[in-house]
Amino acid sequence: MNWASKELVGASTAMLVLGVLKQGASYGYDIVRQINEQAEGAFTWQEGTIYPILHKLEKKGLVQCRWQESPTGRRRKYYSLTVEGRAALQDGVRQWELFDQLMIRLAGVNHA
Repeated sequence: MNWASKELVGASTAMLVLGVLKQGASYGYDIVRQINEQAEGAFTWQEGTIYPILHKLEKKGLVQCRWQESPTGRRRKYYSLTVEGRAALQDGVRQWELFDQLMIRLAGVNHA
């Protein structure tokens, strides 16, 4: 069951991808798999969702890519964070925390 709104997920796609890549270089399908696994049903990405995001992040200099042969012999494009990408992730997390705190204060809701 998907419970996260498309707007909320859409606004955080870049940070989700950068968060996965903080763990190490990965390729498109595996990034989608990791995000879906961590989302625990809150939302589900399809494989095609990731490539426009990766291209945008690459254009901004937040990720870099390299072609590498997989264990099956197939070439895959692996993405990894740049120094700028790590800084953007750190800044994005800080902004998210500030926004989360504001929402809790304004809504008067305690969360676990």
